[in-house]
Formats: sequence, C-alpha cells, structure tokens
Amino acid sequence: MDTEQQPVDEPTQAPRGRRAAGAENSGRWIIELLGVVVFAVVIALLLRTFVLATYSIPSGSMEPTLQIGDRIVVDKLSYHLHGVDRGNIIVFATPPNEGCAGPPVADLVKRVIGLPGETISLSAGRVYINGRVLPEPWLPQAAPTENSPGPSNEPYSLHHPYRIPAGDVYVMGDNRQESCDSRYWGPVPESVIVGKVDLRIWPLSRLAFF
Repeated sequence: MDTEQQPVDEPTQAPRGRRAAGAENSGRWIIELLGVVVFAVVIALLLRTFVLATYSIPSGSMEPTLQIGDRIVVDKLSYHLHGVDRGNIIVFATPPNEGCAGPPVADLVKRVIGLPGETISLSAGRVYINGRVLPEPWLPQAAPTENSPGPSNEPYSLHHPYRIPAGDVYVMGDNRQESCDSRYWGPVPESVIVGKVDLRIWPLSRLAFF
C-alpha cells in the first residue's frame, strides 16, 4: 500500500550576504558605543580640568559656613572670565610658607576679604577696608569681634594697616579663631586661585548655593 509521505522541514541557512551584513552592523554598533564612551570620558576630563571640580572640606576653618566632611563644587571658569569679588569663597593652592593649618594639603578654601590695592586693618576685632568697617553677614552674630590680628612681626598681620599688593587678595576663614589664613602667611596671588565655590552638594540636608 502506498503511503503518502509528509514533507520534512529542513533547517534553512541565512544567505551569506545577510550574515555578513549582520556582522557588519554589530561591529559598527560596538565601534559607535566605544566612540560614545570615549567622548564622554574626554568631556568629563575637560570639565574637571577647566570648568568644575569637587572638594571635601578637611578642617573647621570655614565653620559654620562649611563644615568638616562637606563636599563642594568649585567653578573654575567664571573666575577666569569675571575675576574674584569680596565675599567669594575660593579654593587656591596652599601657600609655600603655610605652616599652621595641620597636615599639609594641596589646596585651601577661604573667603576673600580684601582686594588688590585696598588697605585692610583691624580695630576692636572688626575688619576695616580703606578705613571703613566691613559688614560680614557670613559670620555668626557673636563672632565679628573675635578676629585676632596674627603674628605681630609680619607685615601682613593686622596689628597695623596693610596695603594688599596688586594681583593679590587677602583671605580669611569664617571661623576666625581657628583659621590659619592671610593673617599668618600673607595675601594670595590671584594666579594660584583654582576657582570659586558655587555649591555645597553634601550632605543633601545642607545643599546650598554660594
């Protein structure tokens, strides 16, 4: 008896041209992905080098504004475009003669108090700029008279009026009694300023712009 045979499905193979196209597309996708990753890394490095940087606060010299462990974002670009203003919090290279702030660090953070060419002085614990008392709203209410003049034998100490040289700024920490600053090692050349502190990003409960 004749039996009807059912057709048997045989595995089919994709045409060679289609396989080649698929491999080519896969290789192109990998290359494009690598290109995106490399581009992102380059942009991140450029931003960190020329635009933004993050720092962790190691000491209490800027309390209560900045506390130990706070993380800040420093804007490197705007300083070079617009310069530095009084009241700005800045990061700068540690002066070579700094020797009173504990373990050595590469950079310090302080507030700009005096600008190039100004005369800064101290009387009854209050800072004067060109003979006028300087309002300091960033200090705690009980702190304005807690300024100490620094070493008496240095020209930049505030035992006497001091004229800030051209190209320099005079900086202090907000925690005046615990800050090692321009009173102890002199003004800061503008050329060593890294940038201006714009933002505190950590802890999140104290997120703030400056």
